[in-house]
Amino acid sequence: MENKEEKQLVGVKEIARRANVSTATVDRVLNNRSGVSAKTKERILEIVRELDYKPNIMARRLASRKTLAFAVLIPGVSEETGYWAAPLNGVNKASGELKDFGITVDTYFFDQNDKSSFIANASQILDRKYDGVVLAPMFEDESVAFIRECEASGIPFVFINSDIEDQHNLCYIGPDLFQSGYLAGHLMHYILRAGQKALIVNISKEMDLHHHLLRKEEGFRKYFSEKKQDVTLLKTDIRKTDYASIRSELHRILDEHQVDVIFVTNSRVSSVARFLEENSKTDILLAGYDFLDENIRFLKREVVDFLICQKPQEQGYRGVMALYETLVHQHSLPREQFMPIDIITKENYVYYQN
Repeated sequence: MENKEEKQLVGVKEIARRANVSTATVDRVLNNRSGVSAKTKERILEIVRELDYKPNIMARRLASRKTLAFAVLIPGVSEETGYWAAPLNGVNKASGELKDFGITVDTYFFDQNDKSSFIANASQILDRKYDGVVLAPMFEDESVAFIRECEASGIPFVFINSDIEDQHNLCYIGPDLFQSGYLAGHLMHYILRAGQKALIVNISKEMDLHHHLLRKEEGFRKYFSEKKQDVTLLKTDIRKTDYASIRSELHRILDEHQVDVIFVTNSRVSSVARFLEENSKTDILLAGYDFLDENIRFLKREVVDFLICQKPQEQGYRGVMALYETLVHQHSLPREQFMPIDIITKENYVYYQN
């Protein structure tokens, strides 16, 4: 067993002494730099493991006066939805913890209804040559174009909230979109009887670009396809996101069809709830996404029956920390870090934290 005196000796000099190498060689290994043979590197890492050595990153950075700068590119909070306040809180929490380590975090906001605002902010990030990027890849084509530029510049990147397959991101932190839609189908399955109808509602100006909504819809449809339940699935894509337009489209489709349940694929479920309440249609079961004040109000009044929530604050926090763990500690991260899929109801919402 290691005694107190040995513990006090643990450091770069002690590792170098035991490995019979220079402190510069140890430093190269700890910082994952080239110039050290595989055999020597493995000997040094074995000693690091034996001593349970954890480098004082703060002291090292303060001494060298080096800094790292991370950029975060996410949608801004809008009048239509306050969802992105939660990931931003997580980003700010991580930023506060890392500032003493010589790490800065700058946040850029784009309009989730306007891909040109995404492009403009992405261009600014590339111009400023950040050391790492946390990205909510809401617009798929534009996101792919951006990360290609990041790759060309050697900038590592992390996805949060929604994923794009077959990319070289360090990791994805967020919900399993398909499974969350599949879960919604499972919930509705308990209510629907043979011959009844379920309505899928997508609300987004950039519908074709918001692949994360469509993945939830795919999961929802897959559940009923597998169970071969005799229900009719209807769908409406509402591309004007103001309440008047949402109200008009819901009037149209509900006048044409006797709908028994509605599944809203994003956080705008409160707009649908408002319509149902105003038109005395609260007997229609309603499910949607996200632990927002406007959604909770309708949940408490039993207009919204289920909210599916997936820890958005933790997504923002873990996204920034993933860059820190990779760039500072050289830790390898799991490729996919899925958030839990939580079902929130009137009975349990007071115990939930985003």
